[in-house]
Amino acid sequence: MKDNRKKDLIRSNSPKSKGIFNDENVDDEYFQQRQLRRSANWLLLWALGVGGVISGDFSGWNFGLEAGGFGGLAIATYLMSVMYICMVYSIAELSAALPHAGGFFSFTRKAFGRLGGFICGVTIMIEYVLAPAVVVFFIGAYLNTLFPNVPVPIWWVLFYTIFVYINIRGTGLTLKAGLVITAIAAAVLIIFFIAAIFSGQFQRELLLNIPPEPGNSSLLPKGWIGVFQALPYAMWFYLAIEHLPMAAEETHDTAQDIPKALIWSMTTLLILSLFVLVLNTGVRGGAAKIGLSAAPFADGIKAIFGEGKVAATLILLALTGLIASFHTAIYSYGRVLFSLSRAGYIPRWISITSKTHTPALAIILGAFVGLVCTATIQFAGKMIGAMLLNMTVFGAVISYVMVMSSYIKLKLTHPDLPRPYQSPLGIGGAIIGGVLSIVALFACFSDPGYRPGVWGVTIFLGVMILYFLLYSRKKLVARAPEEEDALLVKALREIERS
Repeated sequence: MKDNRKKDLIRSNSPKSKGIFNDENVDDEYFQQRQLRRSANWLLLWALGVGGVISGDFSGWNFGLEAGGFGGLAIATYLMSVMYICMVYSIAELSAALPHAGGFFSFTRKAFGRLGGFICGVTIMIEYVLAPAVVVFFIGAYLNTLFPNVPVPIWWVLFYTIFVYINIRGTGLTLKAGLVITAIAAAVLIIFFIAAIFSGQFQRELLLNIPPEPGNSSLLPKGWIGVFQALPYAMWFYLAIEHLPMAAEETHDTAQDIPKALIWSMTTLLILSLFVLVLNTGVRGGAAKIGLSAAPFADGIKAIFGEGKVAATLILLALTGLIASFHTAIYSYGRVLFSLSRAGYIPRWISITSKTHTPALAIILGAFVGLVCTATIQFAGKMIGAMLLNMTVFGAVISYVMVMSSYIKLKLTHPDLPRPYQSPLGIGGAIIGGVLSIVALFACFSDPGYRPGVWGVTIFLGVMILYFLLYSRKKLVARAPEEEDALLVKALREIERS
């Protein structure tokens, strides 16, 4: 009751327009059309966390072998694992304190105001709309090894159609399907690990078979610059773990379940990445071949099991890893589009939910944009996977820098903010994570071949900022959870001063 009186006080005393922003009051029907349903426990969230990332164990990471050799990628992976551990603990605390579907957008909105929140919201929108475009490319690449006569774009459209439908049908179905798919994907990886070790196909010397450039060693064939260039690909082992806070409004016990799921998901991913990096690189062809492959896990399977039915079956099952990430990326972009739209930062019609309480319009819109991006780059150049990966990583690391900064600021300026869970690493961990994020940000520009895609993301971000300043700042919804939470703190401070 006390909290309701405070909110009523804010609504009655807050002017409709203040400064350059315009906060519009909406009726209850607006939010009735935009309701999510609580369906998740920590186990389903663990599957959501691991499933969103596990495709990185099947494809994408291996481009780092070409960039920096095995040693370069191994060092890059270590640095990025430190960055993600720091970030996971920080966002576990923030998600328990600010349990909104916007995730990073919610955290930066509270720390840095509307413009800061919008910029971060756009970067994670870029990340999660592009992420399934990357994954669906790799799905097509894997299936092309089995069905070479089927045009790859057919696989793109088919998989988008199936998993958009599942995501629209309901959150419960989405999360349960994610649990099954993720469990199968993890089992396939474990089978591969055991087979690689006991088949005798793994050879340590294959890890270092990339010819070193003059003055460098076989461990670091491209030197330390190779470590730098491998950072975006090392991130692919963990990229998207940060989407878990977006499930805050669909979780039974947000304060306990999301931190627990984040920590266990990260632990699982760390273990898987270590085995994939070593064992998948050290099979027939080694780093020199695996670093150029669009389907490195399929190549590893064929190296161990040959070209027979067992290999074909495992490759088909390996698709579950890609499908798990594809499936959960659709879930994630649906929530970030929903949250930004509900608050008025992007057109409000996008956040209208279906009868099953899912953001159906947001999910369909994101699928359309993802398909367009995949098709455009596919027909414009050859290295679609690596280019889209860099674009996705670039959008992600901008949000990482902002969320680490938000954690530090909220720790200093809002020490009284209720925090049911607190990071054991505190501000120090956020500083380390933030510094490593900045390094990774610059690494996205290190490969000249992929800079056009990164610049494209930069231009899009600039266009969206103009859209906000010229239009959507006048259409913000005061009662949206992220907005109301920030306005509540501001109003209470003004009341205390008076």
